[in-house]
Amino acid sequence: MSIKENLAEIKMKLPGSVTLVAVSKTKSIEDIMEAYNAGQRVFGENKIQEMAQKWDAMPKDISWHMIGHVQRNKVKYMAGFVAMVHGVDSLKLLKEIDKQAQKHQRIIECLLQVHIAEEDTKFGLSEIELQELVGSQELLSLENIRIVGLMGMATFTEDKDQVSREFKKLKVLFETTKLALPQLTVLSMGMSGDYDIAIAEGSTMVRIGSSIFGNRN
Repeated sequence: MSIKENLAEIKMKLPGSVTLVAVSKTKSIEDIMEAYNAGQRVFGENKIQEMAQKWDAMPKDISWHMIGHVQRNKVKYMAGFVAMVHGVDSLKLLKEIDKQAQKHQRIIECLLQVHIAEEDTKFGLSEIELQELVGSQELLSLENIRIVGLMGMATFTEDKDQVSREFKKLKVLFETTKLALPQLTVLSMGMSGDYDIAIAEGSTMVRIGSSIFGNRN
């Protein structure tokens, strides 16, 4: 099936309340343009330099989401255009995004990444770190970022009950965090292999790559 057909099939399954981030990392501009021409406008990348090159070459009505782990020294390369940063896991990173956004007179939307998986390899805040960050006075002084939600990745496993439990946990954290930050609207969870479970557990944003573009190069 073509990229256009894959997109159409996925969009048919998604509720209207769920935003689709097409994960275009490692994909060519031709492939991404095929998705763009089929109506897709939100794309996710995990390397800042690659995303900046694509931003440069592609239509400017694309909403670029940084979905990978962010190194602070590279924030400056995306601060002029990035729409949302998914993997924010420290106050230091938030401060850097705020500083660079200020230079461009922009407000950058951010998601706090929470560690919900049983694997050690995934980045993210623990529950306690999340509470500390959200309750921090320093956070209030950052005027060029807006925390709009939480993001998390489930364990890579065939055990659907485990995946479901992990997403449930993130949904509960989302609701409790909302008491401190009422502006939260985005719960980014679910990828090609588990987005149906994520949506059932309350996801409002899914990150889908291989089911649209085929397996990674």
